[in-house]
Amino acid sequence: MLHKLPHEVIASILAATTAYIGSTALHLPPWAIFIGWAGTYLAGGPKLPVMKKLWAAMPAGSTFALIIILVMQYWGTALGSGYWGSSTMQALVILVVNTALMYTGRTKLFGLIPGMFFGFASMFATFYGGFGWDASNPFVAWISVIAMNALGPVYAWLAEWLAMPLGHVGREDDGDLRDAARMD
Repeated sequence: MLHKLPHEVIASILAATTAYIGSTALHLPPWAIFIGWAGTYLAGGPKLPVMKKLWAAMPAGSTFALIIILVMQYWGTALGSGYWGSSTMQALVILVVNTALMYTGRTKLFGLIPGMFFGFASMFATFYGGFGWDASNPFVAWISVIAMNALGPVYAWLAEWLAMPLGHVGREDDGDLRDAARMD
């Protein structure tokens, strides 16, 4: 059986392609791909059921972070503009929204809570890091981070698929991605 390039080389080539994503006029957060990529392996590897769970969980987490950002933008000084007032408001908002996130994780669709936190943290880093084509718009950051996080499982799948030996025909235990990405 002919062998392709080693997985380490394939993964590095794919990682290098993210330089082109972040260098566009859209100023997308390429590092968010790596969050989803690593999360894919942490959740069990690039298999369709794992990928679907992440594709549901990461945007949900980003949405909860968006809610916090919007509430803080509009009502962040409701308890005062000083340190104690704004910090107390932020703590209350995080308490309420994070509790909702955690309860949402009890549902089957959003049960991969770490995936929600990947999206949650990525959203804050995208918005406060000034990523997206309009760095002051939280909705632009939200769209940008959801797109980039979603590419992570795709990159994980590609890394496995491209590293497979030529002529691989798959086996019964290959799961939903027969003849494609498989973790040994």
